[in-house]
Amino acid sequence: MTFALHGIPASKGIAIGQAVLISRAALEVSHHLIKPGSEAAEAKKLLLAFEQVRSELQELRAGLPKDAPQEMAAFLDVHAMILTDPALVEKPLQLIRTQRLNAAWALTSELNDLLKQFSEMEDQYLKERAHDIRQVVERVLKALSQQQATPDVLAPENVFSDAIIVAHDIAPHDMLRFKNTRFLGFVTDLGGKTSHTSIVARSLEIPAVLGVRHASEMIRHGDWLIIDGEQGFVVVAPDESLLIEYRALQAQAIVNTQALQTLKFSRTMTADGVPIKLFANTELPEDASRAIELGAIGIGLFRSEFLFMERNQALPDEEQQYQEYRRVVDLMHGLPVNIRTIDIGADKPIGDSADLLQTGTSPLGLRAIRWSLAEPEIFLAQLRAILRASAHGQVQIMIPMLAHAKEIHETFRLIEKAKQQLIARGQIFDLQIQVGAMIEIPAAALALPLFIRYFDFISIGTNDLIQYTLAIDRADHAVAHLYDHLHPAVLYLLTHIIKQAQLAKIPVSVCGEMAGDPELTKLLLAMGLTDFSMHFSQLLLVKREILQANVGKLKAHLAPVLQALETDEQALALAQLMAA
Repeated sequence: MTFALHGIPASKGIAIGQAVLISRAALEVSHHLIKPGSEAAEAKKLLLAFEQVRSELQELRAGLPKDAPQEMAAFLDVHAMILTDPALVEKPLQLIRTQRLNAAWALTSELNDLLKQFSEMEDQYLKERAHDIRQVVERVLKALSQQQATPDVLAPENVFSDAIIVAHDIAPHDMLRFKNTRFLGFVTDLGGKTSHTSIVARSLEIPAVLGVRHASEMIRHGDWLIIDGEQGFVVVAPDESLLIEYRALQAQAIVNTQALQTLKFSRTMTADGVPIKLFANTELPEDASRAIELGAIGIGLFRSEFLFMERNQALPDEEQQYQEYRRVVDLMHGLPVNIRTIDIGADKPIGDSADLLQTGTSPLGLRAIRWSLAEPEIFLAQLRAILRASAHGQVQIMIPMLAHAKEIHETFRLIEKAKQQLIARGQIFDLQIQVGAMIEIPAAALALPLFIRYFDFISIGTNDLIQYTLAIDRADHAVAHLYDHLHPAVLYLLTHIIKQAQLAKIPVSVCGEMAGDPELTKLLLAMGLTDFSMHFSQLLLVKREILQANVGKLKAHLAPVLQALETDEQALALAQLMAA
């Protein structure tokens, strides 16, 4: 039966392919499609793993000392009872035989279904039994992993050639694992347009629709899907007429993209002669080449934290970071590279970080410059690496999430210390390297003269500025509908920052997702913005809007937009501005 699911358009484009259903827990284990004819052998592996765990529990029970607490024996008895329940193994065996899922994947799928059922129970005692089931399954998964190494689900040879990933959620560090695969698109239950998962999806230039509630429950492994990354919906089990329609749309999209290519190397200037600078936001060094191909005149935001987010790997040391930063600088061939210091925290945890200071996933917690100042040795290593890279090109340092004067003073103290350490080593760097601040906290926007006093440039991070202004966690799907880049308070802060920076004659740019939204280009131009930094996939779309815009006329229509407090008033004022 054909049906459609609606979500948030995160990465544009159309994808047609088969669903590869990946649970969040399944990302932690190796899982893949087994070869036809090997179903019986894979089922045997699962049964042997159950038997191994059963024997382990029996040995543990028999080996308990006489004075052991009764709770210990009861705990083992409960786990043994769960293990003997035929329901726990029957569905995984069915998934192995009918869908050719490997044993670990099949078992993890069943675990997630059981955990969901238990979470819906009202009886608190029964709810608590979910923890016991998880522990038993984890023992079986461990036994499976000891039998033999199995391929990674993300390896291209282990999935459909036209695969579309469907998951409850995908963390940014998991998204990075998709970088060199042939997946056609992504669908998740959670997420928003400005989440970092969404940002990485755009980096892969793959269609994605996020925030599709219950998608991972309603879509089955192997279902044919159409992703419409423009409108934000997913068609499940499309009929032939829909497939024909969307294949035609795909072909037209290719034609439109080719037409945009003619804009790549034309001068970026508005219709009334105002020069505009277009920079690219990138996550990984190899993105730099793509940015240049699409006409970027530099990297306005290199998100260095993505170098720290590889799962199960130690943090990169100074030398490793230096090599990566230098690679970006070399690829840019003398164009500016603006490296943001690590913005870890919230939805961007780092790998083996148990020994590092962490405060969970709160966007109000220990993240960005707060984290860096709490880990000064790691911060100094990063600063030295960036400084060393500055010997090879136009490198600038950008500091995220500053709010307090004491943070600014401590940041500059450590930058100076890093410089002195390099001088003592005899290593060269740009002695006059420029340092900028991200304005992404309302306190920073309202205390802008403090930042103008110390920094060489500022960049507005609209993603965080909006979430902090509106008190909305942009990674929380429950409040994603309240995230509003056109809220009057947001527009006031943006206009205030741009105006104050220009009066002080300090460079100002926007590097948040607003800069890459072609529907907002004319509004930002009306505010006086001349430096845009965006994901490289948006460069030509924004450039097309710039070439058609008349800044003088746009500015004449800005006041009614800023004065509008009601939605309908604002919509009318915006329509008049866009038509100018």
